[in-house]
Amino acid sequence: MSTLTTPTPAPRPLRQDAKIIGLVGLGHGVSHFSQLLLAPLFPWLKDAFAVSYTELGFLLTIFFVVSCVVQTLSGFWVDRYGPRPILFAGLLLLGVAALGYAASTGYWMLATFSVVAGIGNGVFHPVNYTLINRRVSKSRLGHAYSVHGVTGSLGWALAPAMLVPLTLAYSWRVALACAASLAFVVLVVLWIKRDELVLPPLPAAAKSSAAAEGSVDFLRIPAVWMCFGFFFFYAGSLSIVQTFGPEAARQLHAVPTHLVALCVTVYMLFSAGGMLLGGFLVADAQRCERIVGTAFALAATLALMVALAPMPPLAVPVIFAATGLLAGIAGPSRDLLVKQASPDNATGRVYGVVYSGLDIGQALVPLVIGRLMDHQAWSAVWLSLAALQAVLIVSALNVRRVRRTQMAPA
Repeated sequence: MSTLTTPTPAPRPLRQDAKIIGLVGLGHGVSHFSQLLLAPLFPWLKDAFAVSYTELGFLLTIFFVVSCVVQTLSGFWVDRYGPRPILFAGLLLLGVAALGYAASTGYWMLATFSVVAGIGNGVFHPVNYTLINRRVSKSRLGHAYSVHGVTGSLGWALAPAMLVPLTLAYSWRVALACAASLAFVVLVVLWIKRDELVLPPLPAAAKSSAAAEGSVDFLRIPAVWMCFGFFFFYAGSLSIVQTFGPEAARQLHAVPTHLVALCVTVYMLFSAGGMLLGGFLVADAQRCERIVGTAFALAATLALMVALAPMPPLAVPVIFAATGLLAGIAGPSRDLLVKQASPDNATGRVYGVVYSGLDIGQALVPLVIGRLMDHQAWSAVWLSLAALQAVLIVSALNVRRVRRTQMAPA
């Protein structure tokens, strides 16, 4: 199947582009915030429900397995019904899941609402990228991807920064109830601005192509599956950083508890800053694979240092910050890899399949790393992170090779 492109339209007004980027980013921030509702509270949940780290990691597996299935399906729903109703349903379910977590009296209640949260989380990438690619001027796509990534990182950063202090001051139940309120407030805001979330009609060429091609023909594009693999390994590395990496680093380098609590927030804040920088670097689309490869090569080096080298406790948050900066720089280039593999008439479906790799990686890796944590294999946790980041380098270069091979006959 050929990758259809439409004629380049005149740039839209900056104000119009900024508005849609902001609204999409707001929902994206809530999605990422909701992904970290449980992980920062693991020390309290472990005691409250008398469970192991492996069992807590399994809650994340449930969440991301469900999200993976829904993400793939929601790509088809978005292409058929439009992104707006799917977005509203996702936000509603995330708020309901947070309230359910807060009211849970047993482990299986947490597991049940992990299913609900996974359904809600699964809709966002097909929704968001369809809106960005169809509503934002082509000349501003790099910046749109950058802001989209920044809002996701800020959502991740907000979760521990909000939930841990509220838990210390009140309880983990109060913290989760406040998280539910945040999701509902954003839902109301987007409902008020719902007219901004309507897609323009497809050009005639894209419509005729959509009629001629099957709904799953995009699966024959090799670059789609290479991007899927890249996101699988990327999600695995991110899962380690967000869940068990800070505690493993604390055990290795005697990091004070208050500094451990800051590690994920620092990572996400610097990741947000890196994405702003990455939005400018990706102005030349031909170098996006090199940007990704270089960033993760440096990140893997830092992970090896944590695993194998002695260092003062204060160095650990600094390494989290540097790793976040590098991951952020790679973010817009990563998203552009997918854009270059996406036919205009199948954006939702491509992003649904490719980003399901994120969910699968985040579903499987916590089970493995949770077992390492239970066996106090602290160095192995960070060696696993370095290995996954090294695989990302190869994956990015393979995407480049497959895409160029695919373009050569054309």
